[in-house]
Amino acid sequence: MPIAMTFSRRRLLQAAAVAAPFIAGRAAADTYPSHPVRFVVPFPPGGVSDIIARQMGQWLADRLGQPFVVEDRGGAGSNLGTEVVVNAPADGYTLLLDGSANAVNATLYPDLSFVYLRDITPVASMFRAPHIMEVNPAFPAKTVAEFIAYAKAHPGQINMASAGVGTLSHMAGELFAMMVGIKLTHVPYRGAAPALTDLLGGQVQVMFDNAASSTAHVKSGRLRALAVTTASRVEVLPDVPTLAEFVPGYEASNVNGVGVPAKTPAEIVATLNKAIDAILAEPRTKQQFAELGGAAMIASSADYKKFLTDETEKWAKVVKAAGLKPA
Repeated sequence: MPIAMTFSRRRLLQAAAVAAPFIAGRAAADTYPSHPVRFVVPFPPGGVSDIIARQMGQWLADRLGQPFVVEDRGGAGSNLGTEVVVNAPADGYTLLLDGSANAVNATLYPDLSFVYLRDITPVASMFRAPHIMEVNPAFPAKTVAEFIAYAKAHPGQINMASAGVGTLSHMAGELFAMMVGIKLTHVPYRGAAPALTDLLGGQVQVMFDNAASSTAHVKSGRLRALAVTTASRVEVLPDVPTLAEFVPGYEASNVNGVGVPAKTPAEIVATLNKAIDAILAEPRTKQQFAELGGAAMIASSADYKKFLTDETEKWAKVVKAAGLKPA
């Protein structure tokens, strides 16, 4: 056999080997999805995250032509459901409702069997919601500045309710305390509802609750809103300032998005991102998300990964500074 022919065949085989994964990925994307997709929600059913997943699942089914079946796998602060997706095939047929909880848990739980930013590929952000720093009307402070002054004069004497250790209602309060140099006594509950009940009853003094469940109480006067936790004011409470207006650089919001197992073909990730971003831009999505107390958060996969990376670093500092341990 001529040397030139041998060399040519070798080069051809090498080129084919290099191109094979791309061709396979491209073919998968061209036919994706060809059967139902599992959408794992790592929280109990009935909460805002579950509602968002079911809405998005239906919208994705309408757009992509296959069912997106929501599966609630709550437990261990979202870690059980996340682990299910980490161990699933990287083929685009198992999605994770991910977000802020994963960013917190990366440090709060030191013995996880996975590394979230390594083992999950962020696909798209979806929903961003503020929390409200709110107090019982009997509490003497009427502004954030007055609250800080009172807390410094009474260290450890203000009880801060939360939906549980590591939840955003807890972390938002710890971030605030860390940044302004005060000591709050954390009182964790098994969910936001009982915590809110005790705040309304005066058993605890302050809570950083999500806007969806607290806005009505603020508008009725049963709770006093001191600030919202997002970087900008929110439409439903336009007269309530942001915490950043008093504490420059403060920001805490509850974000939900979509992730898939690492090594999922880039073409499938791009297909999902394109579909989700198109859905988020629709007026009906904006309206329904507003009714849930939040707003659509549109981002590329790369931008969503950067957001989660930054959030993981931010919450790691809070977990370490406060010496937090999982419940």
